[in-house]
Formats: sequence, structure tokens, C-alpha cells
Amino acid sequence: MMTARSLDFSVSSELRDRLRQLRIRAGGIGLLGLIAMIIGAVASPDQFFRSYLWSYIFVFGISAGCLAWLMIQHLTGGAWGVVIRRPAEAATRTLPLLALLFVPIAFGVPSLYQWAHPNIVAADEILQHKRVFLNLQFFLVRAAIYLGGLSLLGWFLNRWSAAQDRQGCTTAHRMMSRLSAPGLIFWGFAVTFISIDWVMSLDPHWFSTMFGLLFVVGQGLSSLAFLIAVLVMLSHSRPMSEILTPRHLHDIGKLLLANVMIWAYFSFSQFLVIWAGNLPAEIPWYQERLRDGWQYVGLLLVLGHFVLPFALLLSRDLKRNFKLLAGIAVFIQCMRAVDVYWLVAPDAAKGPLAVSWLDFATLLGLGGIWLAYFLMQLEKRPLMPQNDIELAEALEHGRR
Repeated sequence: MMTARSLDFSVSSELRDRLRQLRIRAGGIGLLGLIAMIIGAVASPDQFFRSYLWSYIFVFGISAGCLAWLMIQHLTGGAWGVVIRRPAEAATRTLPLLALLFVPIAFGVPSLYQWAHPNIVAADEILQHKRVFLNLQFFLVRAAIYLGGLSLLGWFLNRWSAAQDRQGCTTAHRMMSRLSAPGLIFWGFAVTFISIDWVMSLDPHWFSTMFGLLFVVGQGLSSLAFLIAVLVMLSHSRPMSEILTPRHLHDIGKLLLANVMIWAYFSFSQFLVIWAGNLPAEIPWYQERLRDGWQYVGLLLVLGHFVLPFALLLSRDLKRNFKLLAGIAVFIQCMRAVDVYWLVAPDAAKGPLAVSWLDFATLLGLGGIWLAYFLMQLEKRPLMPQNDIELAEALEHGRR
């Protein structure tokens, strides 16, 4: 009978070589994207900042969502969370990099946001009321609090996790659990205010009480789909080939289905409330997205972000099939990118649908750089927490 102590969870030489190859490819794509971004920033600064914003928000959502899943696992326990813990920890260690990558957005605030222009604020009574909150200095302070706080949470959780590997004591487990409760509260507020600051304020006259919830579940969905894809990739080599079973994937696949349903519920609820209210301050946001080509993006989201994944993930056999579940996860990740684009681009561009080459360049550049750094972090630690008190249960659970 296999036990936790009989297994070596270190990254095998075969897997290390695969991760290195993937890291080189991702880094190469990121470098090419970076060169294209520099060219685009010089040639068309306004378009560069618009493209950079939506790409950054999409990539940031993966890391921030992984932090949330990590804290949920520390609070609730369970076998499902043990197998995703190390990839999630590696993703949280990319948060300082994302804090650094926020710098271009800080420089691009005047190009992105109306409220950053004193002459526009002076002529707009609504913006005058909001300028206590919507001003450049306070915007940057809040961004520093969000990014610094989330990075600090990830740093503590990773530090105590490493201590648990070395010492095998229960103190680290208790510390991670105790931090995760207030940490999740901070995460929820941070993501909500991020959605307001970085996206909703692109149209400073519009507001929605559901918008923060959409970002919360969106980040959870993005990160979970990413973690599934990573787990399936790791399952082809030792040590995860000896650990992961269809039951592990089945459990995480059910979480993926639940998040797809919650995203659809929140999206429809926001639309229904605004449609029923029919208020001049609220309906222009949807009017902008239901014409000039944007309506086809919205239809794509209805079908690709909900209908198709929902129908497929109802299948028990699909959730236990590594290749098929990974394919659905990658597809959902693509739909998440489309959703973020649909939320950001219409207000940033203020015009009909017109996809720019910089939209792809910034996504490939930021995504490639982030993925290369993630893969570098992933191979630094064993792929399972050797001394976690729930490790034995997780291994046994997969073979029941």
C-alpha cells in the first residue's frame, strides 16, 4: 500500500527538463511580445495603454484567484485542495512580479481615465462629487495597498508552507489557517475595489453593485481552469503520475462547473437588474456592448463561457478524463480572456469593435513573461506538501 512517506514528491529530472523547455518557449513568446509592446507604445500610446490594461487584468486574475483557492484550502481542508496547493503557491509567488508590471498602468492613467483630467472634472458635476475617491494620488495609493497586501499574504503562506516541509510541525498549519480567514476577507475587498478602480471607473458615470462579484467569481474561474491545465500537464511525469487519479480531477472538475454556473448567475443578475430598472445612469453600459460589433462578443460569451462548458461539465466521465477536462479548462481560459476584454475594451476605446494587434501583443507579452516566471517557481519545491496533515487522506481519497 502506498503511503505519503514512501513517495518522493520532488520534481523528477524528466519533468524538470519539460518545465525548462516550456519556460524557454514562454519566455521567448514573452520577449517577442515585449518588443512588440515597446514598438506599440511608441507608435500608438493610447492604444498601448488600453491593450495593456485588459491583458494585465486577465493575467493578474489568475494569480489573485490562486491565492483565494489557497486560503480556502487552508480554511476548509479536504483532499481536493492538497493536489492543487503547490501550483497555487507557485502562482502566488508571481504577485510581486505583477506589482512591478503595474507600473505602465500608473503612467497610463491620463490616457485611460476621464477623471484624471482636471478640465473634464471641472465641467462635470458627477465627477466633482467623485473626485475625493477618483484622483490620481489616491488611485495609486489604493493600488499599492491591493498589490502589496495580496503579495504579503502570498509571502506568509509560502514561508510557512516551506517551514512545514522542513520541520513537519503543526504550528505552520495553524498559522496558515489563522491567516487565511482575515486574508480571504481582505482578498474579497481588494478584488472588489480593483474592479471599481481599474475597470468600472473607465466610465465614471456608471455603477453596478454586482460588478465586484463578477470579478470575484471570474478570478476564481480563471485560476481554477489554469490549475486544472497545470495538473494535467504535471500528470504525465513523476511524481504526479503516481499521485493524481481521475477522482482528484473529478472533484476539481465539479468546482469548475460550480464556478461556471455562478459566473452565469451573477452576469445574468446584473443584466436583469439593469434592464428592469431602465435607468439612464445604468443602461448606457449595456447599450455600448450590444451594438457596433460588441453584441457578437456578448453572444460568444453566452455560448462559450456558459452554455458549452456547462453542458460538457455535467458529464461525470468527462470530468474524470484528464485530456478532455484539460481541453475544457483551456477553452474556459480563452473565454475568460474574451470576457475581460468585453468588460474593459468598450469603455477604454469608446467606439465600435476594432481589435488591435496590440491587444494580442500585450496578452502574449505579459502572459509569456508571467508563465515563464510561474514555471520557474513551480520547480523550486516538491509538488506535494510532504508534511501536510491532510496528505495521507488526499492520497487515499484518490484511490477509493
